[in-house]
Amino acid sequence: MNQDKYVFAQLVEFLNNDKFRRLVDKYDGNRYVKHFTCWSQLLAMMFGQLSNRESLRDLIVALEAHQGKRYHLGLGREPIAKTTLASANQNRDYRIFEDFAFYMMKEACEKRSTHILDIPGRKYAFDSTTIPLCLATFPWAKFRKKKGGVKAHVLYDIEAQLPAFYTVTTASRHDSTEMSAINYEPNAYYIFDRAYDSFKELYRIHLTGSFFVVRAKSNLKCKFCKWKRRMPKNILSDAEVKLIGYTSEKKYPESFRVIRFYDKEDDREFTFLTNAKHISALDIANLYKKRWFVELFFKWLKQHLKIKRFWGTTENAVRIQISVAIITYCLVAIVQYDMQLNRSTYEVLQILSISLTDKTPLQELFNKTNFNDVKEQFNPLIPGLFD
Repeated sequence: MNQDKYVFAQLVEFLNNDKFRRLVDKYDGNRYVKHFTCWSQLLAMMFGQLSNRESLRDLIVALEAHQGKRYHLGLGREPIAKTTLASANQNRDYRIFEDFAFYMMKEACEKRSTHILDIPGRKYAFDSTTIPLCLATFPWAKFRKKKGGVKAHVLYDIEAQLPAFYTVTTASRHDSTEMSAINYEPNAYYIFDRAYDSFKELYRIHLTGSFFVVRAKSNLKCKFCKWKRRMPKNILSDAEVKLIGYTSEKKYPESFRVIRFYDKEDDREFTFLTNAKHISALDIANLYKKRWFVELFFKWLKQHLKIKRFWGTTENAVRIQISVAIITYCLVAIVQYDMQLNRSTYEVLQILSISLTDKTPLQELFNKTNFNDVKEQFNPLIPGLFD
């Protein structure tokens, strides 16, 4: 069926063009545009992500090298100039690409949902990663006196192994301020590191019928109401507490659990706060351990997709590139699921990067390619997507 289609064109078929077109109409993205539409911009940026282009000039050179194939790749007949793509990244509304990234994340998460813990309900980890930027080139991203950067705040679906929500801010914004941007689901679990102990936001999670697990800071002030006896192995204590102090008590007026857990492997002690009173203390500790998946996701994204070197210097261009990186990541996850590929994401990206302009059917491409990377093979995440 795809015998005469380029590999890149076959990948594009997994994207919902109608949904993207509606977003373009919503934000009036193609106003005064004659040739280089928002769709062409998305595909050009995705081609750069998949083919490992280092810069905007590098991407344009690669597109010019395949000038005769451009129309059949889906990029249109007109040549793409460097200034045209740079201007589009600078001026077109980044929300077109951001909203489409949200749509791709939702679609991918629904397809890849699994159960890695015997606890009903969706499980999310929320954390951020800082992407350093040169202050002289990105003056709008001032972080410190001589440093610049942006933060990508990601809500990570632990069981689907995919991002479910993200937002981008300057690196000077504190992590906990972005908790208000999350649309909390009832009966879901939200896992945070200790930078997110905003009791006002934690109480909002509680009021929505959701559950939080957050690592406590050392200066927690509370009064103990009830202790549990006969602790299981490695649980040092499990108590019900209430905050003390007028301001703290006003932010979170109800009681919650404080659990002290000893990690034998790392010889460390952790203290967790949670409103989940219906599950065991060991389940709480296991939930927090799964928070590490979001850290692995950040590491993988920075190593294998282009979000450390940007192809534009404006905030709009940076946001578009991060959105396209997320879209590309979700596209690969959807391709893996739909085609039932028994390969890691790293392998899929490496195969695609050297095959985008081949006319090989995708299934045949992945079946005949003998590619194994030992380092990626032992990644601790779920099979199919990472190992």
